[in-house]
Amino acid sequence: MTRAIRFLIHNWPLKVGAVVMAVLLYVGLVLSENDRTFEGRIPIEGINQPTSIVVLSELGDVRMIRYFAPDNAGIRVDSNSFRATVDFSAADSRSGLVELPVRVVPTDPRIQVREFEPSRINVEIDEVVTREVPVTVDTGTPPDGLDVRTPELSTQTVSVAGPASVVKRVASAIARVRIDPSGLDIDRDVELIPVDDLGEELRPVDVTPANVHVQVAVFTNRETKSIPVAPVIDGQPPAGLEITSVTVDPPVVSVEGDADQLVGLDRLETAPVSLAGASDLTMSVVTDLALPAGVLPLGDSSVTVRVTFRLVSSTRTLSAGVVLLGARLGYTYRLDVEQVLVTVGGSSADLGLIDAASFTVRLDVTTLEPGTHEVAVTADLPSGISLITASPAAVSVTVTGPASSATASASPTAGP
Repeated sequence: MTRAIRFLIHNWPLKVGAVVMAVLLYVGLVLSENDRTFEGRIPIEGINQPTSIVVLSELGDVRMIRYFAPDNAGIRVDSNSFRATVDFSAADSRSGLVELPVRVVPTDPRIQVREFEPSRINVEIDEVVTREVPVTVDTGTPPDGLDVRTPELSTQTVSVAGPASVVKRVASAIARVRIDPSGLDIDRDVELIPVDDLGEELRPVDVTPANVHVQVAVFTNRETKSIPVAPVIDGQPPAGLEITSVTVDPPVVSVEGDADQLVGLDRLETAPVSLAGASDLTMSVVTDLALPAGVLPLGDSSVTVRVTFRLVSSTRTLSAGVVLLGARLGYTYRLDVEQVLVTVGGSSADLGLIDAASFTVRLDVTTLEPGTHEVAVTADLPSGISLITASPAAVSVTVTGPASSATASASPTAGP
């Protein structure tokens, strides 16, 4: 027994190494018998691409994959058995070529990928930038006999975004329209195309907004006409005001257009003038004419609309208490009424601010000596409010002087 154990442990590192080598050779033999090669094309996908960069080059395909798959598993391998990706999360936003590793994973867990080509690829990236460019219109060569006017655009500039190397070459965003030989006016939305100085389209570039509204007047039988301007008012005057007049300057404008467009045109309306926010008794607004399609102004297309207001006059009747003004110590004052019915006038807005519960009128008794007196009713009213009538207009006040030293120290009173 001892000799057997001694034999086993004698040179044991060599013996263990021999066993490990035998196992590796066996595994290698098994793997070599199941090692296969797929030579189809697997498109490389980009993942985790930052919004700050754009990829300019094609990523290409993985063209060769060596893999291991069990013989007895019945696995069918084709282009759907693998997925190839390139991760852009580590790529910075600087322009140029970057080398990125390719990753290939099987879609079937029984397949083991051993190697593939290419394992790394060079990718051209660029920084995403944005800038403003002008909008231009290309109408081509108009047909003979047509009078084509300057296009009107809904916006004069747009934003373009894309690779810095491409965006810097954008000269304008062009809207291409063609003039119909029949002389129809252009009035529609048109796609904008980013172009360079030579008019060549540039991509990949995004344009915001992607479309522009283009209006082009085309005359076949041009005439001119002077037409009155009708101001259009939008909304109601502020509370307490009413419109007294609306004027427009100039009251008549000259326009041009085809004869059939002008024949029935007897007035030109302005764009709506809003009364919201009016605070003064006069407001003046410069606005445009709302011209029909195909009709153009001869000169400036804007006019000045002036609106004049006045305060709305109204009345309000209130029952007011009576307050004595200038009553003296030691005197007593007896009134023949305790309430006076008054009518006040002013703007509706100002009248609405009066608090009926606390509204009073005054009787000035400063100079009254003992006896009975008729004292006129007055009122301390807010600015813009006036006393129209009071009923009664005067109040009978009976004044009694000091009767004794006891009453001399008493406060003046008013009562029946």
